[in-house]
Formats: sequence, structure tokens, C-alpha cells
Amino acid sequence: MKNKKLILYIAILSILAIFSFLIFRQKINTYSKTMYYLGTVNEVTLYTKSNEKEANDILNNCENIIKDIDNKMNPSTLSSDIYKINENAGKSYTKVSPDTFKVIKTALHFSDLSDGHFDVSVGSLVQLWNIGNEKARVPSQDEINSVLPTINYKNIILDEKNNSVMLKHKGTKLDLGGIAKGYAADKVVEYLKKQKIEGSIVNLGGNIFTIGSKDGKNKFNIGVQDPTKPRGNAIGSISTTDNSVVTSGIYERYIEKNGKIYHHILSPKTGYPVENELSSVTIVSNNSMNCDALSTTAFSLGTEEGLKLIESLPNTEAIFITKDKKIYLTPGLKDSFNLKDSTFTIQN
Repeated sequence: MKNKKLILYIAILSILAIFSFLIFRQKINTYSKTMYYLGTVNEVTLYTKSNEKEANDILNNCENIIKDIDNKMNPSTLSSDIYKINENAGKSYTKVSPDTFKVIKTALHFSDLSDGHFDVSVGSLVQLWNIGNEKARVPSQDEINSVLPTINYKNIILDEKNNSVMLKHKGTKLDLGGIAKGYAADKVVEYLKKQKIEGSIVNLGGNIFTIGSKDGKNKFNIGVQDPTKPRGNAIGSISTTDNSVVTSGIYERYIEKNGKIYHHILSPKTGYPVENELSSVTIVSNNSMNCDALSTTAFSLGTEEGLKLIESLPNTEAIFITKDKKIYLTPGLKDSFNLKDSTFTIQN
């Protein structure tokens, strides 16, 4: 009798062991979805043991999150919070969604931090240049002079009690292009972390956020764009997970006139594209909205001041690449950045 019980016990343990092994060895599948929102191409990739239907449900929910933020923050959408704020400029407060209020409030924090080098009240200037669209052009000095007085983040008034926003002066327009994609990435990641997945890459027009792993073991290797070549050419990579990687660079969107390149990173101070020694700035942090704002801010400040700013912030790292192919790293990236292109040199 005892032998029978022992045999049964061993058999049950064996079945459980085999079952556990099969579960553990279950294949990790890859599913992805591409969509167009926030003025750019977005792609969410899942690495999961779930079946196709479950994965597609997750991906559809991710799209709905991004679409919702686009509907709230796209200045060209007549029903959006930003369009309404701009229409009411100089007249009245506009009640907005908690999402929009949070993004604008965060934007003002980075405006203070950068002494106005990052400023979401540049909407009129962005519309004037229209870089990245078919009607992009180099405006005249008179046109630029006419919109510069409308740019001042201190004229954005927040009413926290009523979740409302007002622009003090008529003609001032908000544009959240430098921060909304980061917020959308954060919201998608917040949702994905509650799902049964092994890992994910969220790529919103170059705003990248990684979660977990694609093979259950290793970190992701995220390429750092070569600013001298077309998109897809990397000078090296960052080994990371559960972090966002966001780059601002002169290669992303631009127009050319009389042999001169005019990129899309516009200075709120001059009205023209920022001119300094930099080709690109990449920020790494666990908050994509912060990365988004800081990549533009650090680029505008230049290498020296930009490095000082990033090194003063917690859990934030950066790669500065200059036009003469010099690379400056913050301390936290020196072990995780792998340089592959020998024409670039690390300076610190």
C-alpha cells in the first residue's frame, strides 16, 4: 500500500515538473502594430507568451491610449484641448482634461528649469516655419519679429482648482510637440506593465521606451542615430531596459534653402533654428515625458550647459554628439553605451 502511494506521489510530482517545464519553455512570440498619431509614425512591439488574439487586444488598447492623447493635444484638431486654448487666447480660461493639464504643467516646469529655452508657447512660430510639412518655408525676418512677442511661457496661466488654462495674450499659441509624445509613451508603458508580457518596445516617432526583455534574459540594445546619415544608421547602442531613450537632432526634420539647412528645433529667443556645436542630444531616463522635454532643452543649451543640467537631475543620463563627431557622456552611461563607429570619439 505504501509503495502504491509512493509511486502515485512520484508520478504526480513528475507530471507537475513536466508541466512547469513546458510552461517555462513556452515560446515568446513577437507582435507589433504601426499607427500614425501625434504627427508621426508610432509602433508598439510586444514580446509575450500570450496568443495572437490576446496580443492584438493589448496592441489595440495601446493605440486607443495614443489616439486619445492625440485627440486632446493636437493643435490642428478642432475638438482638442490645445486648439480650444489657442482659440481663447487673451479672452478666457479653457477647461481641459487632466492629461492635458499635467503635460502643460510639466512643460512650465522645464521652461523654468531652462530659463525659457524650452517653451510650449511657440505655436505661432512653429506654424510660421511649418517644418516637417509640405508647406514648410523660411519666413522673413519681419514675420519672425511679428510672432516673437507672443512667445513667453510666463503668459500661460494655470487654474489647478478648475483644471483650466489661459493664455494671457491674443496671438499666443501652445504647441506640445516637444513633450506630448513622451507623455503618450509613459501612458502606454503604464498600461503595458499591468499586462502579461515579457517585454515591449514602444516607439513613438523616435521616442523609445523599453520594458522587460524580448527573450526573458537580456536587456535591449537601442541604437543611437548617426546624425550625419539617414535614419537607421547608428554610431553605437545603449544597453537598457525599463527606460526611455529620446533623441533631438538636426537630422530629424528640416528644410533647405540656398544651400543652408534649417532644422526643426526652433529657439524661442531668436525665432530661428538653434545654432550651436551640437548635432544631437539623447536622453535616457525612466520617464519619457521628461526625456522628451530635456532632449530639446539640453540641445538648445549646448554641450557645456546641457551637461551641467542633466548631471544635476536624478535618474537622468545623456549623450551629446557635436558636429565635429565628438561624444560627451554623463557618468551613468559610460558602461552601457557601446560605440561602434570609429570616426566618432568619446571625449570624457
